[in-house]
Amino acid sequence: MTALSHGTGIPVGPVDDLVPGEGRAYAVDGHQIAVFRMTDGTLRATDAVCPHRGGPLADGQFDLAQIVCPLHQYAFRFSDGGCASDGIGSVAVHRVEDRDGEIVLWV
Repeated sequence: MTALSHGTGIPVGPVDDLVPGEGRAYAVDGHQIAVFRMTDGTLRATDAVCPHRGGPLADGQFDLAQIVCPLHQYAFRFSDGGCASDGIGSVAVHRVEDRDGEIVLWV
């Protein structure tokens, strides 16, 4: 997990802009962060770029446990950003929350 550089987080937009089951990339402090709204309404966030070949993770399929890169189907766990496939690397997992209807990120 990445270090938290902002004690209060950074608002990036309304939660309602993400329908359940959708992901979207946001630019935050020079980083591309993918935010995912789970079907249960909770949020998850990772780096937006796959370490394998730069695939757009916000466009991938996901469930409560993982995001799958749409280019080569490598899966990254939301719990720690790790990939089950050896040699691919990992993605940073970022703290994200719904604060009064706003998506708030820490990078």
